[in-house]
Amino acid sequence: MFDHNDQSKIYGTTILAVRKNGKVAIAGDGQVSLGQTVLKSNARKIRKLGDGSIIGGFAGATADAFTLFERLESKLEQYPNQLMRACVELAKDWRTDKYLRRLEAMMIVIDKDVSLILTGNGDVLEPEDGIAAIGSGGNYALSAARALIDVKEISAEEIVKKSMKIASDLCVYTNNNLIIETL
Repeated sequence: MFDHNDQSKIYGTTILAVRKNGKVAIAGDGQVSLGQTVLKSNARKIRKLGDGSIIGGFAGATADAFTLFERLESKLEQYPNQLMRACVELAKDWRTDKYLRRLEAMMIVIDKDVSLILTGNGDVLEPEDGIAAIGSGGNYALSAARALIDVKEISAEEIVKKSMKIASDLCVYTNNNLIIETL
């Protein structure tokens, strides 16, 4: 999806959501890069949606992601308390609308019951293990979270913190300036 060698485009994000013992935590790093240059280290890529019972995080173009968040919020108004349905409806629009098809972003959205990954390909994916990750450091964070999920004394929030630290140590497009939200 992204060519990190293209010096004219902005890159970098890791978003991770972990669901464990009835709690869910989502984190995003703060780094925004242009080619090999860090433009910003404290960007906020996690935000609450609707009445605050849904949290989303994005990877990709910021303006595109905000457009998708706005569209998702309108779908949530249309389908209150139905995150899955709102996301499927957004994915349909994203896939078929000429303007939306050009948007370069991915999203993770969570509520108390479900975690979903949304892509511009029309995908609405619910991870089977309650762990979802996107962005340039997503695979590092995902691997770390899967390794930690069975440790009984670690909470979802602690797993997110430790996993994002590992991702930031490995991915040059991810930093350890985290925003973490929990439900």
